[in-house]
Amino acid sequence: MRFYTIFLCFKKYIYSLYNAQYADFFVALAEIEGFLKADRLLAAHTHYYIREMRIRSYAQLLESYSSLTVNYMANSFGVSEKFIDTELSRFITAGALNAKIDKVGGIIQTNRPDKKNWQYQAVIKQGDLLLNRLQKLSRVITI
Repeated sequence: MRFYTIFLCFKKYIYSLYNAQYADFFVALAEIEGFLKADRLLAAHTHYYIREMRIRSYAQLLESYSSLTVNYMANSFGVSEKFIDTELSRFITAGALNAKIDKVGGIIQTNRPDKKNWQYQAVIKQGDLLLNRLQKLSRVITI
């Protein structure tokens, strides 16, 4: 009977994320957290897993819009605006989410980094490394 309960919980968990029913997803995630904490082997990793799944769900919603209100996002996840604001600001500063929060307007704007910008940054980094190595080599040669 316990296996069947866990199975139904995981089914609700997976389908709610897939179908973008985020309020149901958060409820199911809380149930999954209980199962993970009860397990001896998984208990140490529960906090990390729950955090990453919350990031995944936030990113899934933010990916669909260029901007949305904090109120809409809070209602979608079934939590308060203050909770969403503190969670998103923490994940944005950690670099886990590409977005900006406009506190005055109550709007969340997504920043989608494009591939060309990433390639440009990579070329700049490699160029700096090359210049540093050449400078070190020139110091060794002149001595």
